[in-house]
Amino acid sequence: MTSPHALSTAFDPSSIAIIGASATPGSVGNILFRNLLDGGYRGTLYAINPKHKSIQDHPCLPSLEDVGRPIDLAIIATPARMLHNIVAQCGRHGVRNAVIVGAAGHTLERRIIDSARETGLRLLGPGSLGVARPGSGLNAALTRIAVKPGEIALVSQSGAMCSVMLDWALTNEVGFSSVISLGGTVDIDFGETLEYLTHDASTRYILLYVDRVHNARHFMSALRSAARVKPIIVLKPGRHGDAPDGLRAAPADLVFDAAMRRAGVVRVQNIDQLFFATKALSCGFQPREDSLAIVSNGSGPADLAADRARDLGTELVCLGSPTIAALERLGGRERRSHNPLDLGGNAGPLLYRDAILALAEDAAVSNLLVILSPHALVEPVEVAQEIIELAAQLRLKLCCCWMGGGQVAEARALLAQAGIPVFSSPEAAIELFHDISRFHRSQALLLQTAGGAAGSAQPRSGGARMLIEALLNQRRHTLSAMESKALLRSFGIAVTPSTVARDATEALFVAEQTGFPVAMKIEAADIASKADAGGVRLNLNTAESVWNAYHDIVDTIRQRHPGARIDGVSIEPYLYRPQAREFSIRVDRDATFGPVISLGPQNASALRNFALPPLNAVLARDLIDSAIPAGAQGPRGTACVLKRSAIEAVLVSVSDLVCELPWVRELEIGPLIVDADGAIAADARIAIDQGLPAGSDRYAHMAIHPYPLHLVQDWQIGDGRSIRTRPVRPEDAGLLLAFFDTLSAETRFLRFMEPIEVLSPAMVARFTQIDYDREMALIATTIDDSGAEQMIGSARYVLAADGESVEFALEVGDGWQRHGLGRRLMGALIEVARARRYRAIFGDVLGNNARMLRLMHSLGFLVQPHPEENTLRRVVKLLHGK
Repeated sequence: MTSPHALSTAFDPSSIAIIGASATPGSVGNILFRNLLDGGYRGTLYAINPKHKSIQDHPCLPSLEDVGRPIDLAIIATPARMLHNIVAQCGRHGVRNAVIVGAAGHTLERRIIDSARETGLRLLGPGSLGVARPGSGLNAALTRIAVKPGEIALVSQSGAMCSVMLDWALTNEVGFSSVISLGGTVDIDFGETLEYLTHDASTRYILLYVDRVHNARHFMSALRSAARVKPIIVLKPGRHGDAPDGLRAAPADLVFDAAMRRAGVVRVQNIDQLFFATKALSCGFQPREDSLAIVSNGSGPADLAADRARDLGTELVCLGSPTIAALERLGGRERRSHNPLDLGGNAGPLLYRDAILALAEDAAVSNLLVILSPHALVEPVEVAQEIIELAAQLRLKLCCCWMGGGQVAEARALLAQAGIPVFSSPEAAIELFHDISRFHRSQALLLQTAGGAAGSAQPRSGGARMLIEALLNQRRHTLSAMESKALLRSFGIAVTPSTVARDATEALFVAEQTGFPVAMKIEAADIASKADAGGVRLNLNTAESVWNAYHDIVDTIRQRHPGARIDGVSIEPYLYRPQAREFSIRVDRDATFGPVISLGPQNASALRNFALPPLNAVLARDLIDSAIPAGAQGPRGTACVLKRSAIEAVLVSVSDLVCELPWVRELEIGPLIVDADGAIAADARIAIDQGLPAGSDRYAHMAIHPYPLHLVQDWQIGDGRSIRTRPVRPEDAGLLLAFFDTLSAETRFLRFMEPIEVLSPAMVARFTQIDYDREMALIATTIDDSGAEQMIGSARYVLAADGESVEFALEVGDGWQRHGLGRRLMGALIEVARARRYRAIFGDVLGNNARMLRLMHSLGFLVQPHPEENTLRRVVKLLHGK
């Protein structure tokens, strides 16, 4: 980006002050100061402590006042009782960022952050271990370990985990681009840190240790943005923590899992897996497909590996007939020649080599696990050397498992030195392969854009909002079944019609009007599960059975739930679908990530699978695949396709409802009856609350910003032709390529400021797959003579590195210039940026592009000289006054 990130002075400081620097060996201030000197820090370093004149032959000043100039980073290594005063001093004397090494209680934290905000001081901590940037000689971390430079960034809320990772990395010769210990995250958190690392050229991979997430929207937005360009591995404890709201709430750890899948990152489950993944990334091991071949010198280790692979859902490749024939020629038919492959206990380096070469010829094999156990007739070092030679020649992604101890230690070391991931157990090797390969599947989910009824021309929420507002005006928080179904119907979900009868006589008339057979269900806001409470009767065929059922239902509920308020009994047509399956769809509100959708069988005790809205068809299919095993979906054929598509449609509609109605606190459809004819909601329950405060972003309740359908605008140019401006979607890749082909060489040069003949796939993805929370791309389209949609212009902005402003780009097709299209696009884009509370919007324009400069001036942009290139002009517009 053209401007430095807001945290560049914290993570790449030109001056550092150690407040509490000490000459006492082993003290916090002494270790920090020594690390900066030993690390070769190239900036200006100040020691601050009134008790010392010098520390390690370096002058020591009594206070910040004696520095006499602004300081980029202060590291506070003093007792907690002094923290508030020192933070206030830092703010008064122009310190930009401060790391608080010690812990602080909640009350002190509050005072510290209030004081820092008054002066704009940014805080890392409390309880931070500090910051290390080995490539620039910065080791401002409380550690006795010399951190090696590398390409992996480690970001952790736990100082202890930082220490563990640094010690392990030193032993395993793994280096880091950055080590950032966030501590208590009272100010600087994961979101801003990930933004910085996304733009950091020295970082290729990111490791996160997450204790808790404070701002889910910022966290998810930054995580998704970083994951588009850099693989991210996450470790988070607390898998078995209790849900704070009881059984009705979604388990928090399952929700976190769903969030990580949606963000395109890989979550590992323990510290060993984090170690292995880190080592694999440092070696460049990145399998792209979740399919594997295994070769071993024993059936036992091979079977252990195969079992673990199947546990994790990793596919074992079916070898082709030519491959099997080649392997049989090597080892004879008495040995197993399928996957996993057993070469026999006496397999030497040449047999391993020939087997691997045969597997490499099979187009289905792209990843290979090579296992060796220390048989008396095997030389582990010789086999390892053969593997190392082969690895440089093959297209396969290789990892190895040399089982045992002392007999294989030397061979393991050789493989590790050669950059080949090597393990001591087959299960660990399989888990690593599964974790790393899962990254690429997660990327497919990351690129999905959903929500806001993206395929619709207009929102469907108008009538539903009126229904909700009417109920809230009545101070109602639980909808009846009839009201819940009406809300679902407004979003296109098929429901069974129901009518509430207040007494048994009314039930008779309602049943006759509905038509027999009927189903009857208790109508009571206090009853969450009607069937479990004894409040459901099905397949009633006569008036007498309806009369009896009414009294039976009411009596049962009064007996089992004497405090429940009974509003009557709802009556609806009984659905007889013998081939149908019953499912349950729920929406709960997670304390961190907001609304979460789950799918499972109607059985209340069955396991459920979770997904964060918004959903589209692809994301809905992923939820269905994880919640409903393939074998439980019925035989392959048209019926199966219809059932899946029906569930998909309901899930997407529920997602749209959740996006557009922030008042919805809980929603349950159950049962959702699905068969070859489609899906219908037989019952529903919705609970609401007051929703968002006035003036909030309409999607502030969402962790992931949905497709902003409200930005779609239809208008006409002067000659009467109709134009639509709307946010871009990933499926617009074809429109973008066709639009680019229509642009003249001059228009392309004015847009990209360099000659570009074609848009690369990476550029197309970057322009169409966006995070609406961090960037915006509005495209203008019209309908051509053949009735097809045609792109004719676009305006976009991306978040600048300072985190407070956005940089725009504008392009209009040659045949559509001078029609006011550029002004319309820019006006809409400016309003989006203003609504997002960005400070300014700016862009770079070629100095000879007079038409663009005139447009910018007329829109209120200030035209300035470019800070770096005299052929360009920087145009800037403040969005909220001076």
